[in-house]
Amino acid sequence: MPATRRKAERRGRSAERLAALWLRLKGCRIVATRLKTPVGEIDLLVRDGATLVVVEVKRRDSLATAAAAIDRRQQQRIARALAWYVAHRPDLAAAPIRFDAVLVGRWRLRHLKDAWRPER
Repeated sequence: MPATRRKAERRGRSAERLAALWLRLKGCRIVATRLKTPVGEIDLLVRDGATLVVVEVKRRDSLATAAAAIDRRQQQRIARALAWYVAHRPDLAAAPIRFDAVLVGRWRLRHLKDAWRPER
């Protein structure tokens, strides 16, 4: 793996840890981190009360570029990953679901609740 790719990977993991800490401080319970499925990966899966929350974490130099990095194709892949996971976890089938984003910039972090809704 090239050095630039390793550096980006480290920054991404660090942003995910920061996002998990932030969400814990806000009262969420972490269900899974870096959840890999055959159809995609979910950065963080958390419980906010009864709601199952899928969190996509993006780390960029600015919050605007981080937000722009979550495009429709990626949103659909994340939704497919969640559908696969819930299909294998019947206990979660009735839980309300929300898709959030945590954007990490150089000096700021922003949690966007209900950042998108998957197309049906």
